[in-house]
Amino acid sequence: MMRPNVVVLIAAALAPPAHGIRIVQSNDDGWAELYVRTLNSALRAAGHAVVLAAPAEDMSATGSRDEPPAPRAGPCEYASCPPRAGPVGSNATRPDLTWVNSFPATSIRYGIDSVGPRLWRGAAPELAVTGPNVGTNLWLSVLISGTVGAACFAAHDAGIPAIAFSGASAQRAAWDVSPVPNRSIVYAQLATALTNKIVASGKPYLPEDVFLNVNFPKVEGACTNATDFKWILSRINPGTFSRPDVEWCDSTRLPTELSVAGRDGCYISVSIGDASDKTTVNDGRQKVVLDKLRDMLVCLP
Repeated sequence: MMRPNVVVLIAAALAPPAHGIRIVQSNDDGWAELYVRTLNSALRAAGHAVVLAAPAEDMSATGSRDEPPAPRAGPCEYASCPPRAGPVGSNATRPDLTWVNSFPATSIRYGIDSVGPRLWRGAAPELAVTGPNVGTNLWLSVLISGTVGAACFAAHDAGIPAIAFSGASAQRAAWDVSPVPNRSIVYAQLATALTNKIVASGKPYLPEDVFLNVNFPKVEGACTNATDFKWILSRINPGTFSRPDVEWCDSTRLPTELSVAGRDGCYISVSIGDASDKTTVNDGRQKVVLDKLRDMLVCLP
């Protein structure tokens, strides 16, 4: 469980959402990874009802694989569940924290179909949030990312708007590490801020079959507080031969997320992805998302 002082620190840095909603959460690094747990605490502190359904162990680079959970032989990652614990299990005191012995897409499916409705009296999730991934998911790596795969399952297969978060500070840590590293707190603050922005924009939170692919730079140097970071609207793939993007920053071609990640500065790339094929949405849905996020976005210098 997150230490109370950390929860207060996270909550104090966040603008409250217009109202709390039901969120299903997953990742591909495992249910006991620190980043996903810190974000879980931040979302709950911001007033949202959140269920976490994530792999029992690290399932990075498994894309959209989806197979029935199998019984475990050994313990979950970081010894977070005992050996021979079955195919699915939950925290003993927090039934909203669930591990699934399968892939990220399978895990979020379980959260959508089982964990959420069980705890929400039959109600479905209103938004899916995955990550923050330990490490970035940019361009070609988007195709194999389990964190992205889970978000795309939610948006494409389950019809739930989804956001996939990833962070360039790639040090792994267990859910109960103390003190909580600043990188985990900052990523949770930023992810919650964008989530709250999408929620405050009203339903539908995102257009049909759309997910947001969000990549945070490293938390270091001049980028150590949530207020240091700036949000950049971007695209996943270069799009050299695709039709023009939405007009923004005096251009009809959005910068690629790779180019944003390569800039000096505290720039966060926010790409509008097509959940059916994990490429850039290149139609009127870009404008819908731009209008939702317009007042928090800046242009690259």
